[in-house]
Amino acid sequence: MLTKMKIDKKVIDQNSNTFIVAEISANHNGRFENAVNLIKKAANAGVDAIKLQTYTADTITIDCNNDYFKINQGTLWDNRKLYDLYKEAYTPWEWQPKLKKIAEEEGLICFSSPFDKTAVDFLEDMNVPAYKVASFEITDIPLIEYMASKGKPMILATGVSTLNDIEEAVNACRRVGNNEIAILKCTSAYPAPFEDMNLKTIPNIAETFGVVSGLSDHTLGITVPIAAVSLGAKIVEKHFTLSRSDGGPDSAFSLEPEELRLMVKSIRETEKALGEISYNLTEKMKNSREFSRSLFVVKEIKKGELFTEKNLRSIRPGFGMHPRNYVDIIGKHAKLDIKKGTPMSWGLIE
Repeated sequence: MLTKMKIDKKVIDQNSNTFIVAEISANHNGRFENAVNLIKKAANAGVDAIKLQTYTADTITIDCNNDYFKINQGTLWDNRKLYDLYKEAYTPWEWQPKLKKIAEEEGLICFSSPFDKTAVDFLEDMNVPAYKVASFEITDIPLIEYMASKGKPMILATGVSTLNDIEEAVNACRRVGNNEIAILKCTSAYPAPFEDMNLKTIPNIAETFGVVSGLSDHTLGITVPIAAVSLGAKIVEKHFTLSRSDGGPDSAFSLEPEELRLMVKSIRETEKALGEISYNLTEKMKNSREFSRSLFVVKEIKKGELFTEKNLRSIRPGFGMHPRNYVDIIGKHAKLDIKKGTPMSWGLIE
């Protein structure tokens, strides 16, 4: 299966750098200028892409007061009605073409999570280069098929998914001829506890489904994204806010600009450190071998005298014979007078 995808001009595969996505979500707090500032700060931090969410309260739920539509699961949003939460959190659709243009001017890719078919149609008019399926939509197979039928790369989050749910969603994409699929390991808790992350799933996702795998992260801080990259995550998505003190539905588990910059820097350093499988020495490492151990004469030795544990030792630096020869030299006779500090060589042996 295809373990490679291309979003706009960015190729994502096992040899590429991690595709880093800053999720704006509701962190604009209803102000267009905040959304613009978020994009510019994200670009300055070095991310590859900005992600929006395309829904309204009416396209994602209904205005209903019964208990089914009230949140009561120990979350940040407990005791709120779904409709009211989404009415507060949504990104006005009239902003989104403008935000995409601004993002592109900043050198960023801009795409979105649509939550119904009208949102897909709207985003098609915007010509977004990819679609993200949010965790809670992964069971909406007709919606996934509709998205995937547009031929854009599909990014699926697994936050509330069983293995069967993931398989159904992947099959839905492939059924309409879309094989450019990424699956992001996600834990749908806000914030997510470290012990629930199970990052070892990331390489297993790629192997099991033949897709690009990555991380959609709701933990606090930047430890988890860096660890995910070391395990092979090729996409990392993180919520981003101007300041957690600004409040808002998603601010508590979002990174601030300096934290986002540090995350990007740390991921790029991690990528360099991962490198490739190699036992070769760099020139610097070869030079450093001068400080490794070797055999040296450590006491004055007269011609004919025996080499012993007292006058021959394995020490630093590395200009003498290899320490493996030590046992073969002990007990042999010196060919000539040898000064203390002389690197050992076969020519010194009678």
